Amino acid sequence: MLNSLQTPHSEYHWDGSDNRFFEGWYFRVTLPSCLQTFGFMYSIDDPIGGKPCSGGAAQIIGPDDEYLCRTFPQVNQFWGSSSSLGLGHWGKTTLNIPPQQLDKAKFEAQIQEGYQATATLNQGIIRDPASEAYCRWQYEVQPVYGWGDSRAPQQSTAGWLSYLPIFEPGWQILMAHGLATGWIDWQGKLYQFTDAPAYSEKNWGHSFPKKWFWLNCNSFEQEAELALTAGGGIRKVLWWEESAALVGIHYQGKFYEFVPWNSQVNWQIQPWGSWQMQARNAEYEVELTGTTNLPGTPLRAPTQKGLIFFCRDTMQGKLTLELRERSTNKSKTILKASSSICGLEIGGGPWQEPWHSSIEMY
Repeated sequence: MLNSLQTPHSEYHWDGSDNRFFEGWYFRVTLPSCLQTFGFMYSIDDPIGGKPCSGGAAQIIGPDDEYLCRTFPQVNQFWGSSSSLGLGHWGKTTLNIPPQQLDKAKFEAQIQEGYQATATLNQGIIRDPASEAYCRWQYEVQPVYGWGDSRAPQQSTAGWLSYLPIFEPGWQILMAHGLATGWIDWQGKLYQFTDAPAYSEKNWGHSFPKKWFWLNCNSFEQEAELALTAGGGIRKVLWWEESAALVGIHYQGKFYEFVPWNSQVNWQIQPWGSWQMQARNAEYEVELTGTTNLPGTPLRAPTQKGLIFFCRDTMQGKLTLELRERSTNKSKTILKASSSICGLEIGGGPWQEPWHSSIEMY
C-alpha cells in the first residue's frame, strides 16, 4: 500500500490474456461555488489489441451536463500500473518512448492529446476534431476517505469475495472523498479551485452488468465531511445472475456500510427522475431520495459490443439523506443532509418500468 487510504483493487487488472476484457475509471471534482461538476471517465477495451472492441476513450461530463468524448484506438499507447492506481493514454505526441507517467510539466509540453491519472493527480487534454470543442485539466488531490473507517484498513467494495473470479464486473470505490486543487479549461472558460470535493471509482471484468443505477455525492450543504456512494445492478455470479445493491456513507471519519452480507437494502428506481433507497442493519438505517427534472446526458459504457451509449447521467441531481441509529424501541437521527449537485445515473435496461427490488442478508 503506497498510502493508508489506498483501497484494494486500485491496480490495473488486465492479466495479458486475449479474453474479452474492459477496465474503466471515473474521477470527479465538484465546484460548490458555481454548483458545477466535472466527471472524467477513462476506459480501455480488449487491450491485447487487434480485436473488434480494442481501444480506449476519455469522456467528460462538464458544466450543465455538457459532454465531450475522444477515442484512443491505439492500445499500445495506454499504460496502467499493476501495483497502485496509475494509468494514462497518449493520443497525439512527438515522444518516442513507451507510454508512462510523466512529470506534470513534461506532460503539458509533450502530450497534445491524452491523459494521466493517479491517486493524487488527474491531468489531460482532449479535443473534438469535428467541433473543436476541447477540455484541458490538471489538478492534484489530497485523499480524505478511501472506502472504510479513516484509521482502519481500507475495504473492498464487494467484500473479500471480490478477490476471487466470482462477481462480474468488479467494482471498487477508490476514494470516497478528497480535496482537489488545480484548474480545468472547458472550451475557453477557466475554472480554478482549491480544496474542491473529489471522488474516484473503477470497474473491470470480462462481462457487463445488464442494468444498474447509481447515486453519488460528496458536496452537501452544511456538511463538509460527508460522502455518499450508493448503487445497485444485475451482475453475473459464476453461471447465474443476481441483483445486488449497497449504500456507503463516510461521515466524520466513520464508515457506515449497508451491503448484502450485513443489511437489508430496498430500492425503487424510476426509468428516469427518481431514485429511492432504504437500507438497515443491526445498528443503523438510512433513507435516500434522489430526484431531477433535467433530461440527463447519455454516456458511453463498456458492453459486449464495445463502448456504446448505454447509460444516462446528471451531475445536478437533488438528494436528501437521513441516517439513524437503531435501538430497541426507537431510532435516533444521526444525520440529515441535502445537496443540489448529486450525481444520478441509470444504465443498461430495460427501463420501461420502475425497478422495485429488495435484497436480504446472505
